Amino acid sequence: MTDKTQVVLFEEQLCDNGKKVAIATLNSPRSLNALSGEMIDLLYPQLLTWQQDDDIALVLLKGEGEKAFCAGGDIVHLYQEMNNHRGDYAPAIEEYFVKEYQLDYLIHSYNKPFVVLGGGIVMGGGLGMMVGASHRIVTESSRIAMPEISIGLYPDVGGSYFLNKMPDGIGLFLGLTGASINAADAKYSKLADYFISQDKEAQFVENLLAINWGDTVSLNHEKLSALTIEFEQLSQTKLPKSYLREHQALISQLVNADSLKTIVDNIISHDIDDKWFNRGQKSLKHGSPLSAQITYRQLEKGRGLTLADCFRMELNLSVKSGQFGEFVEGVRALLIDKDNQPKWRYPSVEEVDESTIDWFFINKWDEGKHPLQSLTIK
Repeated sequence: MTDKTQVVLFEEQLCDNGKKVAIATLNSPRSLNALSGEMIDLLYPQLLTWQQDDDIALVLLKGEGEKAFCAGGDIVHLYQEMNNHRGDYAPAIEEYFVKEYQLDYLIHSYNKPFVVLGGGIVMGGGLGMMVGASHRIVTESSRIAMPEISIGLYPDVGGSYFLNKMPDGIGLFLGLTGASINAADAKYSKLADYFISQDKEAQFVENLLAINWGDTVSLNHEKLSALTIEFEQLSQTKLPKSYLREHQALISQLVNADSLKTIVDNIISHDIDDKWFNRGQKSLKHGSPLSAQITYRQLEKGRGLTLADCFRMELNLSVKSGQFGEFVEGVRALLIDKDNQPKWRYPSVEEVDESTIDWFFINKWDEGKHPLQSLTIK
């Protein structure tokens, strides 16, 4: 019997031929299924167990409620830890991000079909889980963003890797502006694979149980893809227009510059009467200049790195972000005191000194001692 009070619910649904579909549900709708350490502690070992179980044909990950798949990491808990270690290394910050990135990497490298239903809000840590799945499904309710610039952080959870896989300039633009995108944008920017309308989700899950799953991973991938495409074709009339596709040429033009200062000036000063674009301009203008610099450097360095090395670089950045003070101040202003008046360390991107940016990228751990050293090359 499932304990409904548990923050992650696990089910194994029996299919007609004896195979099973494993379902994990993030069960904290009041927090918009924010990814807590407790959730990760439950999810990670269960996913490993399912990966080794020959009876499990595929894994489905979803969020409880209609508002969010997962609205990000458990930022309030991280704030408390940073506040208790002002200006110092906070062990609990490292522990959380190590566990989160291990979970994300496991999903990326999972040896079975892995489905994520990314309806509602999908931000930060939620996107980190969704983007690694083999079958990433969005709906007309999907609202996806990496808004870390507003809290003095940077687009982590593999952003160094997946933002670099997007069409020309899109990854940098989304990282700098924290712009919210929809289902069509997610497909365009390669964050999602399929669109299924909300009213067909329940039927899709039900149909998973009627498939004659095989013993080979490749065959099960094919069967899952065929079903998903079938449902996508039934949903096309509800697919929204893509803001990113509409603004692709403009975005490419604005970010095609030799310095971050010029790119930021280009985006903020561009005169355009467009609510979606204007919201992105506002977020960049009021966001952390230090975060913008870290994001810019992060994406430059990430271009030549494997996924595993991206996570190792990001763990270093996240632990140092927990120590430096910009992150704790951003969370205070947005989520704790809610005054929306963050006191950023630097007034503008050009005033962030190079030595500070360098410090964030200097490896905190000796060679061979990195907490994510065991991640295999991918």
